[in-house]
This record gives sequence, C-alpha cells and structure tokens, in this order.
Amino acid sequence: VCDGFIGNRMIEQYGRQGGFLLDEGCTPEQVDKAMEKFGMAMGPFRMGDLAGNDIGWAIRKRRYTEKPGMKYSKTADLLCEKGRFGQKTGAGWYDYVPGKRDAIPNAEVVKMIEDHRASLGIIPRKISDEEIVQRLVFSLVNEAAHILEEGIANKASDIDVVYIFGYGFPVHRGGPLNYANEVGLFNVVQAMNRFAKNPLDDAAFWKPAPLLARLAAEGKAFN
Repeated sequence: VCDGFIGNRMIEQYGRQGGFLLDEGCTPEQVDKAMEKFGMAMGPFRMGDLAGNDIGWAIRKRRYTEKPGMKYSKTADLLCEKGRFGQKTGAGWYDYVPGKRDAIPNAEVVKMIEDHRASLGIIPRKISDEEIVQRLVFSLVNEAAHILEEGIANKASDIDVVYIFGYGFPVHRGGPLNYANEVGLFNVVQAMNRFAKNPLDDAAFWKPAPLLARLAAEGKAFN
C-alpha cells in the first residue's frame, strides 16, 4: 500500500505533465485529442472534468504542504478558483450542456492559460502530438518502474491490467509497461533524458527509475 496505490500514484505524474504542456503552449483540447488519437478513452483534461477538478485541487493543496519541492502548473488551481470543477458544475476545462457529456472548448479557459503563460514570461511553442504522447505515457512508465521496485506491484503485467481496466488505456497497446517494452526501454530512457533538459518540465522526475535504467542498460524488458 502506498499513497495513491498503483493507478492514482501514476496518474498524478500524467496530470503534472499535462499541466506543464499547457504552460509551454498547448490547449487542453490539443492534449486530449493527441491522447485520444493514441487510443486513450479520454485525455487528461476531459478525465479531470469527469472525476471533478476539485479532487485534484485538494490533493495538490496537501502536496504543497507535504512536498513543497514538487512542481505543478498553476493552471489547474486557477481553474478551480473560478469554480470550474467539471461536469458536475457544467464547467471545467470545457463547458457542458445539461444531460450531455460532450466537451465544448471554452475561450475564457484558453485565455486564462495564455495569461498565466504570459505572467511567467513563457513564449508558447508548437508542441507535436508525438511529444504530448511520449511525455504523458512515459511519465506513467517511470512512476510504474518505481512502484515495481518498491514491491507495491508484484509484476509489470499487474500494472498494465490496472491501466487497461481502470484508466482507459488502449487495450491494443497492452498497458503502459507493455507499450514501453515495444518502444524499447533504451528509447524510453533516451526520451526521458531529453525531457529532463526542458527547463519548464521537472528534471528530477525524469531521472529514470533505477529498475528502468538497469533494464534499459541490459537490453531487457519489463517482465
């Protein structure tokens, strides 16, 4: 047992990457569409609206006290300060019409993100769907490798089952760790090293988990 168990512990890292992507130039719709094209049932921002953005807000408030060094984008807090908690309030990262679950992009939310970006002095850049997918999926992989090493999960396939049945990960990709095996762990580590050089990301997080680094160096796979 650990904070967040398997699924939520991993999804926190996924959500953090989503926030950094907003800071760097993406819109919620762009991130969600890239992840849905990859095969996820829904992207991180539609998922947040479904679960309730106030839940993530409560967790972050706890993190600010417990782990003051943990980096987050402030965009989700700004959204919650506007009372945009998601589908239950008819407004989150997107707008919702009563009785429907269709996510309708909201111009004020996009402007809120742009204003926040400008306040940080960040010049937005064009971000590819490939980078969006790699940062979000590989954040799951790295956290999963820590979970395996700590013995929270018994084997890699257990984590993949959690993600397929509990978090809408595309079945045909076999779960985050099976997908990492297919990409090649050496390639996954190379991508993580590249993300660590991005000053707007969290370099410390992208240090490959010892298990992942070892397997990649030995040319092996999870399980």
